[in-house]
Amino acid sequence: MAIHSEWVWDPLRRKSVRLTPEEEVRQWFISVLSMGLKVPEHMMMSEVALKVGPKDYRADIVVYDRGAHPLMVVECKRPEVELSQEVVDQAIRYNRTLDVRYIVITNGLKTFMFEKSGEGFAFVEKAPEWEEMVCRP
Repeated sequence: MAIHSEWVWDPLRRKSVRLTPEEEVRQWFISVLSMGLKVPEHMMMSEVALKVGPKDYRADIVVYDRGAHPLMVVECKRPEVELSQEVVDQAIRYNRTLDVRYIVITNGLKTFMFEKSGEGFAFVEKAPEWEEMVCRP
């Protein structure tokens, strides 16, 4: 019996990747960033390797500012995964290495954005476009 697998083109990695439920969410959110928040494609990367302490991780999507500094980290989950504090904590863990201004978590059904505020992160009601993000003091 032949197993049929679907593939999707990842414009950020510039290659076809297996279309898993999480990958579907990642590709959808890349289009949200590109079309909705007007993030230039060359200012995003997917599956970014990170080292947090002794452990290796991969951030789903990282958005950069004009100086190529990380601006946002996006953690994508399958649609059936609840966006819990554990998911937020995962993105915050990545931030120890990235030092971003924005954290986004999404499962394709719900999306939450947080902005650095003092020592922590505060919920963002309406996501700013990329140009506004990079111009904020």
